[in-house]
Amino acid sequence: MTDVSNYGYSKNLSRPVYIVDGCRTPFLKARGAPGPFSAADLAVGAGRMLIARQPFAADRLDQVILGCVAPAPDEANIARVAALRLGIDERIPAWTVQRNCASGLQAVDSAATEIAIGRAELVLAGGTEAMSRQPVLFSRALAQWLGHWSRSRSVLARGRLLTQLRPAVLAPVVALLKGLTDPVVGLSMGQTAEELATRFGIDRAAMDRFALRSHERVGAAQQAGLFEHEIVPLIDRDGGVHDADDGYRADASLEKLARLPPVFDRPVGTVTAGNSAQISDGAAWLLLASEQAVERHGLNVLARIRDCRWAALDPRLMGLGPVHAMAPLLAQNGLPASLIDHWEINEAFAAQVLACLQAWTDPDYRREQRLGWKAGTEPIPEDRLNPDGGAIALGHPVGASGARLVLHLALALQRGGRYGVASLCMGGGQGGAMLIETTDGGSS
Repeated sequence: MTDVSNYGYSKNLSRPVYIVDGCRTPFLKARGAPGPFSAADLAVGAGRMLIARQPFAADRLDQVILGCVAPAPDEANIARVAALRLGIDERIPAWTVQRNCASGLQAVDSAATEIAIGRAELVLAGGTEAMSRQPVLFSRALAQWLGHWSRSRSVLARGRLLTQLRPAVLAPVVALLKGLTDPVVGLSMGQTAEELATRFGIDRAAMDRFALRSHERVGAAQQAGLFEHEIVPLIDRDGGVHDADDGYRADASLEKLARLPPVFDRPVGTVTAGNSAQISDGAAWLLLASEQAVERHGLNVLARIRDCRWAALDPRLMGLGPVHAMAPLLAQNGLPASLIDHWEINEAFAAQVLACLQAWTDPDYRREQRLGWKAGTEPIPEDRLNPDGGAIALGHPVGASGARLVLHLALALQRGGRYGVASLCMGGGQGGAMLIETTDGGSS
C-alpha cells in the first residue's frame, strides 16, 4: 500500500473544515409541466429534517449559502427565503451563489472558505433547482409591443397597434432552452457534447452503454438502500409522497436507448435524451463545521474537505471542465490518481464523461492545454467512477447537483476508502472539483 503520510495538505484551508451531516430531496424528473415544488419548497423540504436532527439549535448557525441557477421571481436571494422558511433566526445571514451547473459545489466551497478563514464555525450550504418550473417568456418584440400598448391612451392608437401585431411575435420563449445555450459561442450544452463526441471519436453505442450502466448502478444502489441515508421524502399539496428518485428506469436496455432519435444535431447526431442527464427538480444540503464546532457540539464527522479547484476553458469544450479542475486539484495536494478511492463526475452527457476519461490520459490534450500533472497519466478505474450511477439515471437539477455529488461522496467513503473527488462541468466553459477525505472522529 502506498504511504500517504508525507502528502501535504493544501495551504488554502488554514483551518480544518468538516462535513458533519447532509441530506437531499428525491430528484424528480420534469415531465412537460411545472412540478409540485418550487425551488424554495425543495430547499425547505430538504433542510427541515437536517436541522431538526442536530444536537444544537438552529440559531447556532453562522451562515446559510445556497446555489441556484434560476430561482423564481418571488424567490430573489433564495437562500434567505429558504432560511427564513426553515425557521432559522432572522439575524443569521443567508446568500445565494450561481455558477451554472456547479452552483451547489460553489455554495459548499464558499462555506468551507468562510470556516477556513475563521469567519464562521457552522454553515448550512447546498443547492436547489426546480427546472420544471422554468418560465415561458415573451419575446422582446412582444414586450416592446406591450410597452407601446401601455403608453397608448386613445382607441385609435391602440387600433393601429393591433394592426401591427403579427403571429410570429406571439411565439413564446422557453427560458430553460435559452439558459442551456451558451450565448457567446451559440451552442446548446448538447451541441458541445456532440463536439466532444466528434473530437474524441465516441460513437453512439458507447454513449448508450454508459447510459445503461448509469441506470443499472442506480438500480443496484436503490436495492441496497444506499440512497436511504441521504434522501428525505417530500409531501406535495395533494398529499402525494415523493420518496425516491423517479427518473430511474428499471426497464432501460440498449435496444430501447438505440431507438431514441438525436436531439441536438438532427438527423446525424449521437446525443439523445437517453444518454443525457435528465431535466429534474431537487435540492441538497450539507452541514459544514469547524474543528471547534465539532468538539463543542459532539458532532459526528463524515469527511474533511481538503481542497477545491476551479478552472476555465473553451466554451465549445465545456464538458471537459472536470479534467481542467481535477488536474490542478491533485497536483496541489500531491496525490496520484491511484490514491483516489471514489470519483464522482457529473453525468451531464455520456459523451462528456467519456471524453473526460480520454482527455485525462491523453498526453497530446494535456500538453495542448498545459495541464501537466503526471497523475493524469493514470486512468480513472471504471469501478471507482460513479459506482452508484449518476445524473443520466438520477437527474440533474443544475443548482443542486454539485451539493448532491459531495454529499453522496462523503457517505460513500464511510463504506470504505479514504479519498474522494467530486467534479462537474458547467456551461460557459468551466469546471470545478472538490477533494474530500475520511477522518477519525474529526481530528486532523
